[in-house]
Amino acid sequence: MKVKNRQIAKNVLTCVLAAAIPLLLAVYGIQTKHYADLSREISELEQKQERLVEQNKKLVSDISLLSSTDRIEKMATGELGMHKAETEDIVRVEMNGEKK
Repeated sequence: MKVKNRQIAKNVLTCVLAAAIPLLLAVYGIQTKHYADLSREISELEQKQERLVEQNKKLVSDISLLSSTDRIEKMATGELGMHKAETEDIVRVEMNGEKK
């Protein structure tokens, strides 16, 4: 009887191991697909980051070009009809810091 119980236990263990192999292979396949999806997403995000960095560099360059003093002065005098203030045109206003 003892030998028969051992044989049954051995057969059950063999069946469990035989069933576990396809299950583990399926889990491995699912994990591999998940890893591939994440790798693709990382690659896409890195490309997007590179595009955004390049766009940011261009925008910073445009800002420095548009905010140059020569350009602003040229626009002020040419398009807006402004001129540099003379000493007599400057009015100083002093404000008292007290509030009522």
